[in-house]
Amino acid sequence: MGDYVEVSSVSELPDGVMKKVSMEGKQVLLARVGNDYYAADNLCPHLRGSLSEGRLEGTVVTCPRHGSQFDLKDGHVVRWTEWSGIKQSLARTFKSPRPIKTYEVKVEGDKILVEKPE
Repeated sequence: MGDYVEVSSVSELPDGVMKKVSMEGKQVLLARVGNDYYAADNLCPHLRGSLSEGRLEGTVVTCPRHGSQFDLKDGHVVRWTEWSGIKQSLARTFKSPRPIKTYEVKVEGDKILVEKPE
């Protein structure tokens, strides 16, 4: 098991909320869904939108720039953009769909800890 970094406290992250935290000089999205906590790269791999400024529905985060969606459970792409037709084809041609990197999270008391990137 890797090293962990304290990034927030449980009391600072209510259910259904996400926020941007800094970890090892990297922007990380931290989210709480019920009693589960998730951490992932904050920047969308499509056009680098700040996912923490997007929308959270269950464990799916939607990028505020172009509607790309990712599941925080494992980072897989739910939808690459909200575009359709030719715009969607061009988006896929220039930036192929890529998942976001996720990180292990654990809670110790009131501390939320995220595994350091390798």
